[in-house]
Amino acid sequence: MASIEDLKNALKETLEARGVLGDLKAKIRAEIFSALDDREPSRPRLSQENVLINELIREYLEYNGYNHTLSVLVAESGQPAQSPFDRAFISRELKISETMESKSVPLLYGILRGLRPIVAEERNIEVSSTMPPKKEVIFADPQPFSFTKTN
Repeated sequence: MASIEDLKNALKETLEARGVLGDLKAKIRAEIFSALDDREPSRPRLSQENVLINELIREYLEYNGYNHTLSVLVAESGQPAQSPFDRAFISRELKISETMESKSVPLLYGILRGLRPIVAEERNIEVSSTMPPKKEVIFADPQPFSFTKTN
């Protein structure tokens, strides 16, 4: 006869294998935040800047399949459950011009890609060849990069 501990372990392994355990944990966390928020005074309205930042993060989390983290972000931040802005609006607000290729990845990847040459120049760091030159910032699929210090 199996012990209670054996049954717990078997159940946990089965739920993990089916990908359900992470969902359950995320839902519990989101519900806890929601319950705590119900008891606290209402939150101040999010500024448009915070909503934009949260939307950049939402797009990144959705793209990478971090649905558990996204559910907690929405519950904890007070961000609307449905995205209040579409990608084109966010791009216009942030003055980001995109190519057809750039539209296949989250805006955060493009922002990071565009900032790397600027940061590297300020710190006197050489940027690896996977980066576009500073003058032509192109949003593309996320690629690994490395910095090497130059003197």
